[in-house]
Order: sequence, then structure tokens, then C-alpha cells
Amino acid sequence: MADKFGSSLVKDKTILDHPASLFMLFFTEMWERFSYYGMRALLVLFLTSSLIDGGYGWEREDAIGLYGLYTGLVYLTPLFGGMIADNLIGYRKAVVLGALIMAIGHGFMAIESNPAFFYAGLTALIIGNGLFKPNISSIVGQLYTDESKKDSAYTIFYMGINAGAFLGILLCGYIGEKISWSYGFGLAGIFMLLGMLQFYFGQSILGEIGKSPKKKVVDASATKGETNTKRIGTWALVGLVIAALCFLLFPKVDSTSFLTTVNKNWIPPIVFGLVIPIVGYIVTDPSLTKVEKDRVWVIIILTFFTVFFWWAFEQAGGSMSVFARDYTDRTLEGSSGTIFNSINALLTVGSLAVITWVLFKLFNVTFSEISLSNTILGFSFVVIWGIVLWMLNREFQADTTEVQASWFSILNSFFIITMAPMVSKFWEKGIITSGPIKFALGLIVLGIGFGILAFGSSGIPQGAKTASVSMVWLILAYYFHTMGELCVSPVGLSYVSKLAPVRLIGLMFGVWFIANFVANWAGGLTGSYIDAIVESNSMATFFLIFTLVPIGAGILLILMNGFMKKMMHGIE
Repeated sequence: MADKFGSSLVKDKTILDHPASLFMLFFTEMWERFSYYGMRALLVLFLTSSLIDGGYGWEREDAIGLYGLYTGLVYLTPLFGGMIADNLIGYRKAVVLGALIMAIGHGFMAIESNPAFFYAGLTALIIGNGLFKPNISSIVGQLYTDESKKDSAYTIFYMGINAGAFLGILLCGYIGEKISWSYGFGLAGIFMLLGMLQFYFGQSILGEIGKSPKKKVVDASATKGETNTKRIGTWALVGLVIAALCFLLFPKVDSTSFLTTVNKNWIPPIVFGLVIPIVGYIVTDPSLTKVEKDRVWVIIILTFFTVFFWWAFEQAGGSMSVFARDYTDRTLEGSSGTIFNSINALLTVGSLAVITWVLFKLFNVTFSEISLSNTILGFSFVVIWGIVLWMLNREFQADTTEVQASWFSILNSFFIITMAPMVSKFWEKGIITSGPIKFALGLIVLGIGFGILAFGSSGIPQGAKTASVSMVWLILAYYFHTMGELCVSPVGLSYVSKLAPVRLIGLMFGVWFIANFVANWAGGLTGSYIDAIVESNSMATFFLIFTLVPIGAGILLILMNGFMKKMMHGIE
């Protein structure tokens, strides 16, 4: 039969009209996101908890600053991970190596009482993610010869991402906040290791995809290689000059805090000294045709606008976590507690049941080809079900229910798990085909979510350190943020795959993730001003900043739609 999906050895076996290999990658990414988001949900809460409660007792400014710096660097290293895979080891080896390094990092973080191990763990997670993240996304894109299937494929893949985030935040957050920070960090590492083993023993169904570095087209003339080397040197020198000028000319912040000094004095020169030369190097590539160069520019423009999205969205693990813990009424008694626990059980069991159903679908078509991989995956789910049932039983037995602050973050993942299939089908109907319009819609919907938070927090007195705002506002905000995310992130992954020249796809995915580096760093820096803004103005003013900027960016992108559509040269 015709090869519909690329080089998979099980190309005649599908799940939901997609190749079975997509769902092997789905579960690999799920466990990686379990580990990342599980740790991410705990980071600021752990750092700002008192020494008596087992935390480090940091100020909010420093904790959110470290959160932004860490999550930013997590998205910087994929640039280099993509280049290593493209040129040296291939995508599959990069995924395995990255997953192993991250598992080791989580193990270090479980020894959180020793700051040296804690920081070593963060460093390992940053390096490992750089090898893992861009390359598993690249493998997904290579599964398809039919470009029209990629938007829905990446949306399904994104469902796997958020299934892992849902379970990681729920379980690591619960165990970390209510049992032990060390156990919460350690649980993330266990499932990262299981995810690595599942991929390692299951990669055979990918056939030749991602096995070796892509072969470069060799020009008969040696001068081309020399020219490329000169371009690298030239743009590296430009980057050093830009970084030096930024460091010398930007006003310096005098602070006794090392983190504040790094975030405000050192990172801006790195951002400008890295981003501008990389963009320059790519767009001056002499091997690019006119059509390829135009499409690369579209990726760069969309990357620029996605910065505004993630800058606001990533408040979830920083300022929104602080808002959930210190400004939201989370104590429920009597029937209110019973209702919440029942809803929580329904959300948890229902979501896990959907993912388990997908698991059995995968078993049904691939068990004979990758039995060991599927056995490891099945064991992982047995453990997950056991922890979930233990947690739910423990909460139903309690007299008073105190919703953990990290719980609200699972709403983003829950809404994606439940809404992603419908959004995927909506894209396939072709009602909205323009990538820039999808992006603009996501930015505007995100801004509406922060507008809801601004309205809900309008009654908090100026300078207040605590309050008891209804949790309804956070729930609504997460819903709108999620709908915005579904318009931006999976579609963005798909557009990079469709628009990037095949020989540069790893590098272009790395460039796409640079946007997350800039956005997370900037989001953490902006979020660290929460106390200063609340003291001088109000909490509503703080959230209005994240309302107006994304909506303004979305409107601008709508105005640019016609221009960008021409530059795509027929790709919708």
C-alpha cells in the first residue's frame, strides 16, 4: 500500500487516523512533561515556603526571578540541542540522552536540603531539555508526507504534552505540598526515567526516521563551505559586539541579590547578543531560495509574536501561583469540601481514563512490535493509578479540604485534554486557515483571561499581602488561557514543520524555542514586580498589564495577515 505517513515500520496501523508511532511519541513526551511541570509547579512554592515548612524562605521577587531564569534557559538550550541532532547524533539519540540527563537532574533535586544538589539538578534539567525538546518535535513532523495532517497531528501530540502536565502538577504538587518537597521532586524523576526507557525500547517502530543526522547537500565548490564558516564567524563577532554594547549602555541595577543582578544586568545583553545574530545568520544563508527565505521570515515573525503570548502565559508558575496561595480562598468545609473532592475525582479519573484508553489503543496495534516498551508504559500507568486512588481516598477522609495552590495549574492541562480533540477537528474543517489569524486569536483570548483576573482581584486593598478572593476567577482565567494556548502552541509547532526548509528544521525548532527563553525570562522578571506594583497601585493593575499587551499584539498580527500570507507562498 502507499506510504501515507513516512518511514514507520507500522505504517499500515493507525490510531484515530494517525500513525501508531505518533502515539509512542505522545507517551514519551507525556512523561517528560510530567517531570517538567511537576517540578515547575513546586519551584516557587518551595522557594518561598518558610524554613519551618521545609522551604528556603526566599522573598517572592527572588523566587519568581529564579523561576523565570530557569524556565527561560530551559527553552534556550533547544537551539543547541537541535544543532547537535542535525549535525552529529540524530534526533533519536538526542531524545534518549536528554531524557537520561533530566532523570538524573530530578534525582539531584530530590536532595533539596542541600542547595548544591538543588542547583545541580536545575542545571541538568536545562541541559537535558535542550537535547530532548526540539528533537522529539522534529520526529513528529517527519512522520507525515501529507502536510494537511500536521496541524491535527501536533494538536494530538500537544494533548500528550498536557496529559503529562496534568498528572505531574496534580501528583507532584500534591505530594510536594502535603507530604514532602523531596518526594514531590523525586516522583518527577521516576517517571522521567520510565519515559526514557519506554522511548528507547519503542523507537524501532519509527523505521529510519530520526536515526542518523540529516545528510547535508555537498556543493562541488569548496568555497561554499568556506563562506559558511566565515558567516558563522562574522555573526558570532556581531553577537559579541551587540552583547558588549548592551552591557555597557544599559543602566545597571544595584542590588545585593545575585538573582536580581543576573536577571536585570546580565541576561539582556545575552538576549540581544544571541537573538539578533542568529536571525541574521539564518536569513543570510546563501543556499536559501527566495521562497524559502520568505517562509523563514514568517517563522521569525510568528516567533516574535509568540514571545508576547508566553510572557503572559508563564505567569502561571510564578505570580499566579503566588496569587493562588496567598490571595485565593482555598479552604473548604462540609458539603463544599465534598463537592470539590467529587469534582476533583471526576476530573482526575476522567482524564486518566481517556489517556488509558489511548494507551490500550496503542497496545492493540503495536504490542507485538515493541512489547518491552509497552510493558514499561503499562507499569507506569499501574503506578499512576495507584497514586491517584491513594490521593483521592486520603482527601475524602479529611474533615477539612484545603486545595493546594498548585492544583489550579492542572486546569490548563485538563482543559487541553478535553478541548484539544474538538479544536483539532475545528482546524480540519478549514473555517480558519490562516496561521497569523490563529495566533492573533490566541493572544486576544489570553488577554481576556487576565482581564477576568484583574476584575476578580479589584477588591484587594492596595499593598495587601494576603486576601480571600473566590477561586472562580482563577478557574475562568485558566480556561481562557488554555483556549488561547490551543490557538498558538500546537499550531506554531506545525507551522515551523511546514515552513522550514527540511535541512534546517532542527535549527528552526531551536529558534522557535528561543521565543520561550525570552518570554519566560521576561515573564519572570515582570512577575517579580508583583509586590512593588501591588504596593504602589493594586493587584488589578498588575493583571491589567498582562491583559492589554497580548490583546494589542493580537490586533497588530491581524493587520499583518495579508502581508504574511503572501510570504507563505501557498502554505496555509
